[in-house]
Amino acid sequence: MTISEQTVDLQPPTEQEVLTEITAMLATVLEEYGLDDAEAAAEVTMESRFTEDLELESIDLVTLAGQLRERWGDRINFAEFIAGMELDEIIGLTVGRLVRHVVDRLQTAGRS
Repeated sequence: MTISEQTVDLQPPTEQEVLTEITAMLATVLEEYGLDDAEAAAEVTMESRFTEDLELESIDLVTLAGQLRERWGDRINFAEFIAGMELDEIIGLTVGRLVRHVVDRLQTAGRS
């Protein structure tokens, strides 16, 4: 592996890459509601709201939190992320806001 290849591997993921990974996680959660992976993935956009558009319940968000932690470790703490939000912010939480949070945290962790 060359130095430039190593540098690429150390770069934090882009918003699109994180969106793709979170979409796959959500597809797993949504599959429990009878949607196949393709249908679930088609429904997820940066503007998708977890509760209103994807109709996720709190237990689904707990499952997602576990998947986020499994993928990115302690750098991504979903509970900590939503702890500072008001109830209406949590209800209106979009996939895009989570994606931006993940990218920001991974960029911050990469600089440490």
